[in-house]
Formats: sequence, C-alpha cells, structure tokens
Amino acid sequence: MKNDETAVSKATASRMPAYLRYLKGEAGKGVEYVSSAAIAKDLGMSAVGVRKDLALVSSRPGKPRFGFEIRILIEDIEKFLGYHRWTNAVIVGAGGLGRAILAYEGFENYGIHVIAAFDASPAKVGAFGGKPVYPMEQLGEIARRNRIRVAILTVPRGAAQEACDEIVAAGIGAILNFAPVHLHVPEGVTVRYEDLAVSLAALCGESAGNQ
Repeated sequence: MKNDETAVSKATASRMPAYLRYLKGEAGKGVEYVSSAAIAKDLGMSAVGVRKDLALVSSRPGKPRFGFEIRILIEDIEKFLGYHRWTNAVIVGAGGLGRAILAYEGFENYGIHVIAAFDASPAKVGAFGGKPVYPMEQLGEIARRNRIRVAILTVPRGAAQEACDEIVAAGIGAILNFAPVHLHVPEGVTVRYEDLAVSLAALCGESAGNQ
C-alpha cells in the first residue's frame, strides 16, 4: 500500500465502503479486472477521482487495458478499513427491529460478526435466523468470552437506559442506539444514535424540496 491511513482524507475514506460493495458485486459475477473508468461510470463518480482514491490504498497499480485486479483491490480496501480485523457484536433487544438486524447478512462484508441477540423476555429466547437469542442474564459472560466490542441497542424507549447499563457492566465499550432516548454512559463508552423516524422525515423533506 502506498500510504498510511493518516494520508487519506475523510472524504476519500468515506467512499471506500462503496467501492468495496461494488468490487464484491463484480467479483461475484466472475469479473477479475476492472478499470477506474468502469467503476466511476457505474457509481456515478469522476473517473479521475476514483483513480486517485484507489491509487492511495492499492498495493498494485492498475494494468493497462485491464485495470485493477479485483481480488487484490478488495484485500487492500478491507485492510485499509480494518475489515481484516473481525469485530464481534451483539444485539440487545430481540423485537422486530432487533431480529431484522440479526438476520441481516451484510455485516460480514465489513468485518462485523453479529454473533447473537439478548432479550429480557423469556418468550423471545431461543434462536432466530440460525443465530441464538439469549436471556439478558448471560450478556456479561458471553460478551467477555467472545470479546464483544459493540452492542446494537434496539429496545423500547422505557427500557433503553437499563439495557444500556447492562451493556456497560458487561464491558462493552461501543453502543449503536436505535432507541429514541439519550443514554447516560460513563467516560470511555461511545454511543452513536440512529433514529429511523428522523432519517425518514429528513428524506421526505428532501424529496418534497426537489418537486
């Protein structure tokens, strides 16, 4: 790789997952080489910009008339993004949203392995989509045994803080929170908030503005 990660701008880094999705899609079709021009055309980007982005992270230059070797380029982008270092994650809250996320297979493409879900309701304990759903009492034990770094919180508003406290007590230092409530966490614990209603409202507003 021609650079270290600090030499890549945030804008360039933010485009890497899109390149990775595209390249894996092409690889799945049996394509072995792809040009920056082809990537740019399919993704609606500038060919010059794509070429510059990929040159920053690729370990091998593109071949004339062939372009980049897809297999190698995928490995380079995954290494840059840290996807070669697997991150184990769990879901806390096995309701509708939690189960949908548990069944989603796309996380594996980004080095995230969602190993299980947890719920306080005995009725939801068991398995879903081939993955286990455990009672909350087992969160600490399983989190430590599997070195869980991230918890995806998908419980109702009223249960969010209590569930958050249990996540923190289990030694998990990062939380992706879908509950519509602000969480109180100790220093050193990172929380990112995702509100589907807000995102949808914003999208509707943008759509109305374009009419």
